[in-house]
Amino acid sequence: MNISTRMPGRRRVRDKSEDLPSRNFTASPAGTRAAAGQKFMKRIYRLIVSACFLGCGSVAFAQTSVDTTSVLRKDMPLDSVQVIKEAVIVGAPAEHRYREVIPAQTLKEEELQRLNSFSVADAIRYFSGVHLKDYGGVGGLKTVNIRSMGTNHMAVFYDGIQLGNAQNGQVDLGRFSLDDVEEISLYNGQKSDIFQSAKDFGASGTIYITTRRPRFEKGRNANFKATMKTGSFGLINPSIRSEYKISDAVSASFSGEWVNATGKYKFRYRRRNTLGEIVYDTTAVRHNGDINATRLEAALHGVMSEGRWTVRAYSYNSERGIPGAIVNNVFRNGERLWDTNSFIQGTFTNRWTQKFRSLVNAKYAADYTHYENQDAKLIQTKNTYRQKELYASCANLYNILDNWEVSLSYDFQWNTLDATFYMPAESDGTFPYPTRYTQMAALATAFEWGRFKGQASVLGCFVHEKVKRFEARPDKAVATPAFFLSYKPFRRQDLSLRAFYKRMFRMPTFNDLYYTDMGNAFLKPEYAEQFNIGLKYTKDYRNMSVLRTVDASVDAYYNHITDKIIAYPKGQQFRWTMLNLGEVDIKGVDVALNTALAFGEVEATARLQYTYQEAIDVTDPADTYYRDQIPYIPWHSGSAVLSLFYKGWGLNYSFIYTGERYNQQENIPRNHTQPWYTSDLSLQKSFVIRTRTLKLTAEINNLLGQDYDVVLNYPMPKTNFRFVTSFNF
Repeated sequence: MNISTRMPGRRRVRDKSEDLPSRNFTASPAGTRAAAGQKFMKRIYRLIVSACFLGCGSVAFAQTSVDTTSVLRKDMPLDSVQVIKEAVIVGAPAEHRYREVIPAQTLKEEELQRLNSFSVADAIRYFSGVHLKDYGGVGGLKTVNIRSMGTNHMAVFYDGIQLGNAQNGQVDLGRFSLDDVEEISLYNGQKSDIFQSAKDFGASGTIYITTRRPRFEKGRNANFKATMKTGSFGLINPSIRSEYKISDAVSASFSGEWVNATGKYKFRYRRRNTLGEIVYDTTAVRHNGDINATRLEAALHGVMSEGRWTVRAYSYNSERGIPGAIVNNVFRNGERLWDTNSFIQGTFTNRWTQKFRSLVNAKYAADYTHYENQDAKLIQTKNTYRQKELYASCANLYNILDNWEVSLSYDFQWNTLDATFYMPAESDGTFPYPTRYTQMAALATAFEWGRFKGQASVLGCFVHEKVKRFEARPDKAVATPAFFLSYKPFRRQDLSLRAFYKRMFRMPTFNDLYYTDMGNAFLKPEYAEQFNIGLKYTKDYRNMSVLRTVDASVDAYYNHITDKIIAYPKGQQFRWTMLNLGEVDIKGVDVALNTALAFGEVEATARLQYTYQEAIDVTDPADTYYRDQIPYIPWHSGSAVLSLFYKGWGLNYSFIYTGERYNQQENIPRNHTQPWYTSDLSLQKSFVIRTRTLKLTAEINNLLGQDYDVVLNYPMPKTNFRFVTSFNF
């Protein structure tokens, strides 16, 4: 955990939400819960649960009327069920339309394979309005921040079910490989489909990672893909994926990979004085950035006459070094981290009548984290944390009219956190062992009237916590609304105007509430209000000789954060407490342009993104940093991806730019961080050998060898290489 040194005579306030995973915990005094509040919560719970079970009961009744023997007709072609696009629900009724009001930013499988991206985190950098916090190297922690609202306001969904971390609210996107990913989508506000779980309504921004669903060519019952990646930092990364057609209605998939790297790379270290002048300049080698990790996934996929289902098991195990910050000429670090993240999840969706559909999700997750500090000059630390999560969701959608539908969804989630420390006697008396029960209910409606589309929803969240020691935070009940609207002013032009308003909150994490000598059980949720207005234009020029497609969009937005959870010094250096003090105003503009061209047999695509953001602290006019840009948010950022294709060859150039920023709250020269940019280049060639495909890729990352830090004192690699060989058969 990195804590900024408090300057004499100044009150230092720091946002706790962006820290590295915390190491130690303890309890802090909490208030009592009112009996009247408990009665009110119980009544609300009963009402919501009854409504949900009523819907699920009708699902069970309708299920008895489904003729399971007629799932597949005898005259149906052998491969007709499996050849499905991911966005298509088998047997989806015409009455349910995907009324997209706010289109997503999307990267599909082909685009993902062309980008010089090692993980999901690397690919997300090409979305506008997104800032990635990368601590460097193959194994460095990577988290994402959307429109300056903080990591904890961003929800990440894996095949439709949210990835969680009740301990610190952060999801390391670096552990998700692109080998199995079919699509990554980013939504501001929320996904424009009301047929979803209550959790989908419960974030200020969402990332959806969709894995590949098996598809088989006619006459084939199995697919197999083997990939090998190697390159700089001692990288060895073999992976496999296999798909099997068990029957016309059921298929299975399995994937696995191993990542091993030394993580050593050269970097340039510069030390500056209080005036920002360079007083020390040298080249060093990054140490303790090694990683040894395995990922295993297995899934069963099924289709029915009116729906589909999937069951997936996931396991990720890693041991890695934590390189640490380069401060005061210290280039080595003794921190080590062991992680085991496992879950099993299932999703089921079906149409029961012409107007009624249901979606059921379930998940059980168990996470293990072991942290050690082996630095002989510091206090020896060995801490172990175990998280468990149980989640169930039921969503029901009903078509009132052809152009009007409503949905009701209910989610239940149970989280618990246990810990053991190097000194067991001490841990027995200081750790509270918290358990959180979360219930969420969402009521939503969507309509289409002429050239108008609209959606409205209200989300209710009810939280109850228990601790084995000390006293838990009071119960919390919060309701938040959202409104979305789009309009097409011209009948024959695909130009749309859109706007939305959403009020959202994020609950304090277990770290915020129970962190050692810092936790505050009385913390209120952190609220975010979002206002967005924009336009999107799409044009298909299929009849023209050169220009094929144009897709352009621009959005202006304003966000306001209240009750921001911050770490506040309470008198002694390195002694802090968590408080609701912060307020942030965020104004920004996102611009995106995608186009495709053709010059005979040569095809070209371009993807351009630009973001302007002003995110200022408006907490207290007496602060020296009042109305200063908050840390690590650049005013200007953007990316460009240019690709050329010719007879199986592919050339891809990608450019990412992040403008000047400040690494502390005060916008003074000493805290100024220079802009950085990277250029990446890749060359691909595909060979077709009968029914098999061999693909070779060579990548050069940071082509110009720029020295830069995404996070201060965490240097990124200079020019590095990667070679990829994949074989499909």
